[in-house]
Amino acid sequence: MSFHDELILTVSSKRQKEDELHRLRNVELPAIRTAIQLAREYGDLSENFEYQAARQAQAILNGRIAELEALITRARVIEDNAAEGSVTVMIGSTILLRNTEDAEDEFKVTITDAASANGDDKISSLSPIGKAVMGFKTGDIVKVTLPDGESSFEIVQVII
Repeated sequence: MSFHDELILTVSSKRQKEDELHRLRNVELPAIRTAIQLAREYGDLSENFEYQAARQAQAILNGRIAELEALITRARVIEDNAAEGSVTVMIGSTILLRNTEDAEDEFKVTITDAASANGDDKISSLSPIGKAVMGFKTGDIVKVTLPDGESSFEIVQVII
């Protein structure tokens, strides 16, 4: 696994995932088990909509629990303010980028762990732009392969 493929979570993001996992295991899963048990009491399971819906919800919930367990186990955890004072781009950095082909196309983004990205002003370090800028500094030009082709961006400023 290379640096760019490494799964990274900030301390606060890991805590949020652990809280969600705890809630799913200790609140949601028991509630679904109760719903399944009640639905069984209605009789014929093959035509029992409540039973089928509860089983489907249980399967979805079990999938999310497995996903969270894998994420928490596999991720390397970094401090929330790890980028503070850094001159190179890393998770937690807020940067100003300029498209080299259109000098008026500037935008500011914060590089986050995958779990915290929102696709707007917070992008994952695993996204095409996130991967391209990691480890670079102000003034560097990076090439990014996007779905619509290759673009180049100048890192105008590493703000944080």
